[in-house]
Amino acid sequence: MRATILCIKWGTAFDASEVNLLYRACRDNVPGELRFVCLTDNRDGLLDGIEAREIPDIGLAPAAWKLPGVWRKLSLFSDEISDLGRVLFIDLDMMIVGDLQPFFDQVEGSRFLNVGKSWYPGKEGLEKEVGTGVYSYDIGENAHVLTAFVQDMEGHMQNWQNEQDFVGAHADAPSYWPEGLVLSFKRHLCHRYGKGLFVAPSAPPASARIIAFHGNPRPVDTVKQTIWGPAPHWHAGTPNWIIEYRQRYGGDA
Repeated sequence: MRATILCIKWGTAFDASEVNLLYRACRDNVPGELRFVCLTDNRDGLLDGIEAREIPDIGLAPAAWKLPGVWRKLSLFSDEISDLGRVLFIDLDMMIVGDLQPFFDQVEGSRFLNVGKSWYPGKEGLEKEVGTGVYSYDIGENAHVLTAFVQDMEGHMQNWQNEQDFVGAHADAPSYWPEGLVLSFKRHLCHRYGKGLFVAPSAPPASARIIAFHGNPRPVDTVKQTIWGPAPHWHAGTPNWIIEYRQRYGGDA
């Protein structure tokens, strides 16, 4: 059975090299046939193995594309791409570090990251919360998420912090990936309160399959910036395992 991986890119936050990097890493870690689809407003520079498609128009004004909340990402629920069927969506700020087969063993329903208390210290009382950095779903069976949004886009953008929270509230009975398959770079591997200026982030354990670089820093920041990370949790230099990863899959390290 062919695996389908989906990503999305618009604007200038990520360029084609980051899509190509993710594609090569996925190709190396998906057993069997892979269909890799990128929804984008600029397909220049994408590798031939990447299927580039237009981002569905969900009625958002261009001014809203840059608003906090990543609302344009809800185009992933458009029936214009429902022919893709079941997909594994992966954000571009992810590193693929192991066999992705466990993400394709889910063949029905929707499965998301759990970004509750294990990911964010400020959410210690929250056991589970939907994260949309890596999720598996059938596009056609989840069109109701986008339908609910377009009924009152301005109101929803005011009432919800981001598309992730909106999806979590409207997805049918979401389930979650087993703990440890996807790790947060800054939460699980980095250090706090300046220790990272002297000690490199930990290498991911063999049990991890994806490392999520949500927010600050992005993977490229650890390469291009001498000091990186949010204050006061600064880090210095680039971990060797990130350099090796970007060299292996065609990055700019």
